[in-house]
Amino acid sequence: MKKAGIYTLANDVVYDQLVALLNSIERNISPEIPVCIIPYNQQLNKITEEIKSRPHVSLFDNWESIQRWDDFVNRVWDAHPRAKESHLNRPGWYKGFVHRKFAAFDGDFARFIFYDADSLAMKPIDDVLTKLDNYDLVFDDWEHDKPEAATDINLKLAASATSLTEAKLRSRIHCNSFFASHQGLFGSEELDNFMYRLIEQREIEWINQKFWWSSSALFNYMTIDNKYSIFNYTLSPNGKDRTGNCANADPFINIENVLYNQEGLKPIHRIHYMSYPASDFARLCCGEDVEIRYREEFLYYRFMKQIEQKPQQFKPPSMTKKTIRFLKKFMNKIKRTIA
Repeated sequence: MKKAGIYTLANDVVYDQLVALLNSIERNISPEIPVCIIPYNQQLNKITEEIKSRPHVSLFDNWESIQRWDDFVNRVWDAHPRAKESHLNRPGWYKGFVHRKFAAFDGDFARFIFYDADSLAMKPIDDVLTKLDNYDLVFDDWEHDKPEAATDINLKLAASATSLTEAKLRSRIHCNSFFASHQGLFGSEELDNFMYRLIEQREIEWINQKFWWSSSALFNYMTIDNKYSIFNYTLSPNGKDRTGNCANADPFINIENVLYNQEGLKPIHRIHYMSYPASDFARLCCGEDVEIRYREEFLYYRFMKQIEQKPQQFKPPSMTKKTIRFLKKFMNKIKRTIA
């Protein structure tokens, strides 16, 4: 089998989560599988120092690829109808760099799996890589099960413009927090074609308005075409494949610090701590009493190699700290609306 590896996207803001993810990969997948970190931005001092002791972990350094994705994303979203709206209506992820995860398609791994940094790997990936013998893309999420108003793609509009039914289009909806694919799936020619269709043919309007600047929405548009074959574990005919993965929604059972789907004790690929900000994990790791589901599992992996540094007691934040954080959050929101 050609060289395979794992990608994630990170900077120093998610340092604690990244360390936990790397430790979970080492324990539950392999201590020798190569892992490449795609920079969210240039804030990488802590990460650069951390990976000096991890010989199988590297930083993605193809900035030409990253710039290509930046240019593509900026041009596409600037053509969206919401680009003309008031600055006050900008989503929190406006002008972010989450899309840089797609540089994985330009990386060195012939086959790869991408994990969001706010995840913990829970089982080997052999089956996922084998699925790539027959599929272009592999996912494991329940996005296709969302109500129509909450899907990234306007299914009615897309169905009316394609030969695909709404049901077929829905089955292709997915998240971008965990995916497997092949090197070179989206080359320059593909991106130029997407850009032409999205901007000149106004297919940008297929993307639901609330998901302007969402990397997941753009990824769904890019993969909606039948030319790309998709396998989603949550749509597998094998019931053992269908599990939960979200920390804030799904029930799991812990067996020796490996989580299993509560119903049927089915192994899960990863637990995803979606909707929890990185600051929650940083505070937790400093001994603050932060309410995070499956936080003991997170702490186990975060301090797997530094057991002596794991907090033994957790204290609630003072009223002063709460007030400062509220004001800072408020000011950041103002800055975002006037930028």
